[in-house]
Amino acid sequence: MQKTFLEQFSELQNTSAFPLAREVDNETPMSSSAVEKSCISLVNIPTKNALQFKNNTSAILVNPKQRGNPLLKSITNTSWEYDDNIIPDYVMSRTTCALFLSLKYHNLKPDYINERLKQLGRLYDLRVLLVQVDLEDPHHALKHLTRVSLLCDLTLMLAWNAHEAGKIIETYKIYENKPPDMIMEKQETDMQLRIISALTTIRAVNRTDAATLLSTFGSLKNIIKASKESLSLCPGIGPQKASRIQSVLKQPFLKNKKHKLNSQEDITTYLRKH
Repeated sequence: MQKTFLEQFSELQNTSAFPLAREVDNETPMSSSAVEKSCISLVNIPTKNALQFKNNTSAILVNPKQRGNPLLKSITNTSWEYDDNIIPDYVMSRTTCALFLSLKYHNLKPDYINERLKQLGRLYDLRVLLVQVDLEDPHHALKHLTRVSLLCDLTLMLAWNAHEAGKIIETYKIYENKPPDMIMEKQETDMQLRIISALTTIRAVNRTDAATLLSTFGSLKNIIKASKESLSLCPGIGPQKASRIQSVLKQPFLKNKKHKLNSQEDITTYLRKH
């Protein structure tokens, strides 16, 4: 007989993952204050990092139980190796680990994730629950796993196929020692904004297209020199937009023989009319 969430959670409370074990009535849902108290108590406990993590390793450590998981084929930009000593499925750094779970498997064995969390205890600072969504109607299972993640101090990450799951694991490893500003939004310079503004005056070219062109070719000069084939290879551009961009940019910036386009305003006006 499948256990309810409260029954499963009450079992977890009796493990080292929950310092304040208490009885929970299976027919009475936990109040929001009780959930907050449990989460606060977990945050205040010093976390332990995996002592078995190899010093200065550049590889993702993989639990041998994950042998044959298709996501491993998608980890191509960093190395990985099997390690019999780790408890989680993947260890991306001394402080970061991941447990992998597919929703189909979760439906077949709902107690599996609880057992894994008991084994994991309070190891690692950042604990990722990587869930592969492979059900047509995943909402009920995801609601349950979201509650588990909130109560057990997990970061829930969703992937819709094995390739996405592998890239998530890989990204955690790649950014292991990167500064925070690496994942912050890049601020555009005043000149970039002007170029993007000018390019968007070409019909059918939006800000995303303009930003893509600028990031791909690096400057307006290179965009003007680019062939139609090169332009069409940019995401979101295609042959029709490429033809339109090239036809506009290849025309001489002259209104007539007596009047040159000498300012940003002249160029913007010209592009808007063409």
